[in-house]
Formats: sequence, C-alpha cells, structure tokens
Amino acid sequence: MGLDDKIKNAAQDLTGKGKEGAGKATDNERLEAEGKGDQVEANLRQAGENVKDAFK
Repeated sequence: MGLDDKIKNAAQDLTGKGKEGAGKATDNERLEAEGKGDQVEANLRQAGENVKDAFK
C-alpha cells in the first residue's frame, strides 16, 4: 500500500470522527451518521489494502 493511500484513509477517518463529534454536539443526526459512514468507509479501504499487502 502506498503512503498516499494510508494518508487518505487516515484523513477520511479523522474527518468522519470530526463530523460525528460535530453532529453529536449540535444534535444533528444526519451529520453524525455521515461521520460514522466516513469512518466505516475508511476502515474498509484500509482492510482491503491490508489484504493486498498480505499477498505481495
């Protein structure tokens, strides 16, 4: 996995955590759910990259 992919996944995860926190703070369920979705997507991408790395 390239360093840029790792950085993108980490950035998306952090963005998701920020959105989730902002959604909780403002009682905005849509923003909170969007943040959780961003985190899940980043984690899935990371897992896929880990599988690719395991077969190299």
